[in-house]
Amino acid sequence: MSIKIGFIGLGIMGAPMAVRLAQGGHALFVHTRSQVREDVTAAGATVCASAAEVARQADVIFTMVPDTPDVERVLFGADGVAAAFAEGRGAGKTVVDMSSISPMATKDFAARIEALGAEWLDAPVSGGEVGAKAGTLSIMVGGRAATFERIQPLFQLMGKNITLVGGAGAGQTTKVANQIIVALNIAAVGEALVFAAKAGADPAKVREALMGGFAASRILEVHGERMIKRTFNPGFRIALHQKDLNLALQSAKAMGLALPNTAGTAQLMQAAAAQGWDQLDHSALVKALELMGNHELGAANA
Repeated sequence: MSIKIGFIGLGIMGAPMAVRLAQGGHALFVHTRSQVREDVTAAGATVCASAAEVARQADVIFTMVPDTPDVERVLFGADGVAAAFAEGRGAGKTVVDMSSISPMATKDFAARIEALGAEWLDAPVSGGEVGAKAGTLSIMVGGRAATFERIQPLFQLMGKNITLVGGAGAGQTTKVANQIIVALNIAAVGEALVFAAKAGADPAKVREALMGGFAASRILEVHGERMIKRTFNPGFRIALHQKDLNLALQSAKAMGLALPNTAGTAQLMQAAAAQGWDQLDHSALVKALELMGNHELGAANA
C-alpha cells in the first residue's frame, strides 16, 4: 500500500534515505534548506516550500537534520510541522525524527507533537552514508509499540537492524551510547596505528594482522583503512560527532555520571576541529593524534 511520506532534511544521510522510501513505491514530499538533490527529484519527490506544507501533504513525516535546535525549528518554528497540525491536521499522522539529538529534548518534543493529535517515534540511525545508500542502517527506536509496528515496513526500506528500545527518547539515548562506542573505538584504532607507525612498523600490515585477532572490529576495518589511505572525505563529519559527544557529556552531567574516556575523546575531536578538520570524516581524528606524536602514518620512522 502506498503511503504519503514527508521527508525534511536531505543532507548526506537524508537524501539517500528519502530515495529508498520513494523506491518502495510511496509518494514522497520533501523540504530542505539547501537545493534538493537530483537523485531525490528523479525518484519522483514533490518539493515543498516549507515543513508545514510537507506535514499538510504527508501522513508520515520523517525529519533528518543536524542538531536539536534544527529539529525544534522544523517542528515548532514558523511554517513548521506543528503549524500544520494546529490547523487540525495532526490526527492520524506520525512524526519520525531520525536526527541525532538530545534525549531530554526529544521527550519534550514527543509530548508537544502528541498534544496536537499526532504520534511520535524517535529513530536515530547508525551506518553512515554507505548504510543509507544500501538500506542497511541500524535504527534505534523510541516510542509506542503500536506506532513502531505500523511504521516498521518503512524502516525496513532504510535499515536492517531495527530495534524498539523503549518509550520516547529511548532511541536517542541508544544513539548517544552508540556514538560513545564509535568515538572511543576510532581513538583506539588511531592510537594503535600511530604507535605502530612511530615504532617503525607498516601500519597497513599491522591493521591486516589485527583484523585476524580479538582486536578486529568494524572501526578497524573501515576507519583504519581510511586513516592509512588518507581518505577523509566525510561519511560522518567530526563536527557532528562532536555534537553527539557533547550530548553524552551534558546528559551524563545531568545524571551525575562520569564518562572520563568520552571526555578525553571529545577533547581529541576539539583538537582536530581547532586545526580546521571538523568538516572531515571522523576517522580524521587520527590527524590530531599524529600532530601530538609528531608522526604521520606512512611517514619514515622518526
